[in-house]
Amino acid sequence: MNGFRALIQGTPLLPILQPESVEQAINIARAVHNSGLRSIEVVRRTPAAAAAVTAIREQFPDMLVGMGTVLNADQVQEAKDAGSQFIITPTLSEKLLGYLSDAQLPFLPGTASPSDILLAVEAGLTEAKFFPATLCGGVGMLKNFGAIFPQVSFCPTGGIADHNLHEFSALPNVFAVGGSWMIPKDCVKAGNWQGITDACVVAQGQFIEDAA
Repeated sequence: MNGFRALIQGTPLLPILQPESVEQAINIARAVHNSGLRSIEVVRRTPAAAAAVTAIREQFPDMLVGMGTVLNADQVQEAKDAGSQFIITPTLSEKLLGYLSDAQLPFLPGTASPSDILLAVEAGLTEAKFFPATLCGGVGMLKNFGAIFPQVSFCPTGGIADHNLHEFSALPNVFAVGGSWMIPKDCVKAGNWQGITDACVVAQGQFIEDAA
């Protein structure tokens, strides 16, 4: 199972959240929700991640909530147990692809090179994350991937913000864009939840404009 593109259809921007607490995660998710966006990735980089996924799903049942930075079988199971609706990884291997397929959840494997993408293609996948996007060649690399792997669509993340969002979202092989810029660190630190809503609104407007 891959299925991430179909799942996120209609909400092609994916804010990335790294919560320090469940309370903080709920406040951020509410700010994202107020912007009109309906998807969020909770990265597995803090002890609060799994509980945050569960809490956001309970508080906002109309949101798509998934776990990112998943790397092994135990973490895949943790994501499932937390109620994740999708799983995203920073990289991939044959073993990890096996764990993800067995989980029977939509997933997006991380890729950074043609060899990564070929591994995904050989596993029957047509959707991948491109990470870290700007450090791995950015728009130019994605254009090359389009020629080499025309069957694969990407969700780039890493180094993307308002100033270059349009460069990525305009590509025909990009179906979604993810990033933490929609949840500014200074707003999180200050508890400025409206600032997060505003950042998400700006990003959404830019993406819609490019899509048109």
